[in-house]
Amino acid sequence: MQEPEPPLIQPFNFVFSWRRFLVHCAIIGICVLLGLMTWHFGKPQSIRFYETNSDAQLATSIAPGIDMTLDMHSSVTVKYNQSLQVELLKGNVYFDIHKNAVNQLEVKVGNAIIKNYGTRFSIQLHKGGGSHIAVADGNIKIHVASGVYQISAFEQADFDDAGISKHRLITARDIAPWRSPL
Repeated sequence: MQEPEPPLIQPFNFVFSWRRFLVHCAIIGICVLLGLMTWHFGKPQSIRFYETNSDAQLATSIAPGIDMTLDMHSSVTVKYNQSLQVELLKGNVYFDIHKNAVNQLEVKVGNAIIKNYGTRFSIQLHKGGGSHIAVADGNIKIHVASGVYQISAFEQADFDDAGISKHRLITARDIAPWRSPL
């Protein structure tokens, strides 16, 4: 009987193929894309909801150097993105932003956006749809459809999505008369 011959082992010869190269590049590209999407969508937005009922006001710090006081029957949402965004849903709110606050605050009331610069101000949202803003210290800018308006300390104005009206001087007690001393 004859002994079987051992298998003949030949060295591997690599043969370049554009088709194989493109398939591997597509797989790597999809993996990179999925990784980037996971990284981007994996950072959830931090949204907080504050609401008061008829019992009492709510005074809280929403960020280092930014204090907020909500009147009774008021509600806001606070969204932490690159900047701090607050949306007034109903009622009255008072903000005290210190000059050394790290975040810049943007307040959205309807389609109007209010940007501040180290200020103290109050906003009242009326049931009919109009709003009222009063500034105690510093200045704010209101971005509405008709343009950008600046309101400085001891001034107040009524505003809506289209523009502002009744821009006038006031006294300190008119800033947030609903606010109880803390």
